[in-house]
Amino acid sequence: MTLNRISTALPLLLSVSLLAGCDQNSAAGEQASPRPVKVVIAAAERNKAVGSPGVVRARIETDLAFRTLGRMVSRKVDVGDLVHKGDVLAEIDPLTLQLAVRSAEADLRNAQAQLENAATTEIRKRKLMESNAASVSDHDVAEQQLKSAAANAAKATASLAKANEQLGYSELRAEFDGVVTATSAEMGQTVSAGQPVLKLARLEQRDVVVDVPEAQFSRIRLDDRFDVALQLDSRIEATGVVREIAPQADPNTRTYRLKIGIDQAPDIFRLGAVVTATPLAEDKKQAITLPLSAIRHQGGASQVWVVDRATAQVALRVVELDGPASAPRSVLVQSGLRQGEEVVIAGVNELVDGQKVKLGQEPRP
Repeated sequence: MTLNRISTALPLLLSVSLLAGCDQNSAAGEQASPRPVKVVIAAAERNKAVGSPGVVRARIETDLAFRTLGRMVSRKVDVGDLVHKGDVLAEIDPLTLQLAVRSAEADLRNAQAQLENAATTEIRKRKLMESNAASVSDHDVAEQQLKSAAANAAKATASLAKANEQLGYSELRAEFDGVVTATSAEMGQTVSAGQPVLKLARLEQRDVVVDVPEAQFSRIRLDDRFDVALQLDSRIEATGVVREIAPQADPNTRTYRLKIGIDQAPDIFRLGAVVTATPLAEDKKQAITLPLSAIRHQGGASQVWVVDRATAQVALRVVELDGPASAPRSVLVQSGLRQGEEVVIAGVNELVDGQKVKLGQEPRP
């Protein structure tokens, strides 16, 4: 009876041991088989600066106006006309001013006549006083009259100079070489003193006005160099330097205004031309760009899995990030990686240090 039980249980025990051995071999096989992963080769990103649209404007743009009230009888220039310093740009009716000059000339002639008469009287009184034919007081009066006449003559001379100066205000002249960019008065219109008639801009001093987003503003400094290219023909370029940065953002667009000087740019960079301004990258250490999925965050540190192709094993590496890259869903690695190393970009949270992997390279983003 006992032998029968043993003979019956023996095959059962053998089958159980065989199954257990198969399970162990299967688990060992699964552990030994490499895990498929996708990798990318670490490469430094080229310094790709983002260009911003801008407009060429004159650095100095002046509103010109008459200095006196009058009716404008002519305007000799229009928008876009080139003018030179001293050119007459517009005129007002000079009749009133000419009459003022004639009146001042008459007053001067009268004052000069009174001065000559007073001088003659003073000489006569002095001779009479010397011969005791006139009193000293008579000579003193004549001398005072001479001084008063001289003062009146000087006043009349100044009044005439003032009238001639005001007559010159009837002509609006260019203060410098430039181009007319706007007009605001027409012939026949009565203009008051100081009312803008036209706007004149210097040609030799030009700026590119650019509004940059707040994200780019923190990297821009005075004297930074920019590459400026015409949007109509990007092959035409010039180099500009940041000379002015707005102290605060525009309340509506939240952008900061930059003024980039392009004084040495070709003449084809005309006022009002639309351009693209791109920062010129300096020769700095280039950061390595990686897909965002390659980064593993643990314990406040950023880590990546680096593959050793010789052993087909992964090793955990701590890296320092520099910020977002120019490509979407990418980051810049400032330190911790070398160019050419292979980095796992998928399943980074499922790997363990020293695990064997099967490589499948992912194209660059």
